[in-house]
Amino acid sequence: MNPIPDYLKKGLNILFVGFNPSVRSAETGHHYANPNNRFWTILHKAGLTPRKFAPEEDGKLLDLGFGLTNIVARPTLAAADITKEEYKEGKEILRDTVQYYRPKIVCFVGKGVYEQYSGKRKLSWGVQEEQVVEGVLEFVAPSSSGLVRMKLDDIVFIYSELNQLLMKLKQT
Repeated sequence: MNPIPDYLKKGLNILFVGFNPSVRSAETGHHYANPNNRFWTILHKAGLTPRKFAPEEDGKLLDLGFGLTNIVARPTLAAADITKEEYKEGKEILRDTVQYYRPKIVCFVGKGVYEQYSGKRKLSWGVQEEQVVEGVLEFVAPSSSGLVRMKLDDIVFIYSELNQLLMKLKQT
């Protein structure tokens, strides 16, 4: 299986960071391609996108000022299949990526992603008080995986807070 491309450019509004590509994403070459993943629905319901995008349109998020990457590039059946070494290497690459591209906000799609990136264990949803890369806001949101037991409306609410944060930043 092949890694899928990152969608990055300088000055993004939000860089979404997942664990790693699913097998389905690796097969299709697109982010969040598993039909059970709710990423595209969540973005739309939270008001971040004007309509529900399809995984095949992942590159079009750049037009909205959004980027996509993962902490680990290797596709797996589950995040549990990622090794400690892959996380260690991935967090260094991700930190360098954030430092270089300097998005306004990095949204971690899952607490576990942020835990691996920051080394922190006690954290809450939303903006984190201390940043790994100074000057770049870090926002922790629930995973969009269909395996997550949170209600969709509760997940959408947290992503709506991300949208409100972005609107505030755009006004300043």
